[in-house]
Amino acid sequence: MSTTFSVAGRVAIVTGTSSGLGRRFAELLHGEGAHVVAAARRTDRLEQLVAECPGVVAVTADLADGADIQRIVATAVEQFGRVDILVNNAGFGIPAPAIDESLDDFRAVMEVNLVGLFDLARTAARVMIEQGGGSIVNVSSILGSVASMPIPAAGYCASKGAVTNLTRELACQWARKGVRVNALAPGYFPSETTAPLLDDPGALGHVTRNTPMGRMGEPHELDGALLFLASDASSFCTGHVLVVDGGWTAR
Repeated sequence: MSTTFSVAGRVAIVTGTSSGLGRRFAELLHGEGAHVVAAARRTDRLEQLVAECPGVVAVTADLADGADIQRIVATAVEQFGRVDILVNNAGFGIPAPAIDESLDDFRAVMEVNLVGLFDLARTAARVMIEQGGGSIVNVSSILGSVASMPIPAAGYCASKGAVTNLTRELACQWARKGVRVNALAPGYFPSETTAPLLDDPGALGHVTRNTPMGRMGEPHELDGALLFLASDASSFCTGHVLVVDGGWTAR
């Protein structure tokens, strides 16, 4: 089984690696023997990651910039000759009541969470198709399937819902070309996005009361799910959304 779940020697691109889940994913794949290209906007955070994980190749990039997206994939090819895994993790939200949410904020969230994710997926897929295959893991959210209330986040929910169904569409388009496309949909985990919840007893209480397991997830509890989707363990799995949420969406 260790061979089935192995990513050793494979070339992985991970976005949004300056903190939170993205950093954890980069550290995990690096620790499992993959060659990792880590992309994020904050250079100082990337430098810290490289210092702690020698061999990781850092690319300062913004997924709202098409040229940066091309550069991420080009770096992987130049450094390692191929792209085997893409973890499309970068994303953010700007909580606000929908009636007050500015169109500029809504568009900004969609530009990174959806448009940038799509552009990077297809840019990486072109390389994967030419080399004979690969695995794309889009990081969606349970908020791509259910409302976020009482936290108002229309832009974020809309973007993640789109990511979930985009995953299915790309999976079907590329299935016979050897490229698998799946999504990982976390529930509530500690991150920069959820940090305000940890500081607000009322909000944290809402999360714990409504999660059947009675708590937020721990970062390591996504490790197995990511390795499953990235590796040959999921070789007959495409278009799937793997939910890891402590039972939130099963209620």
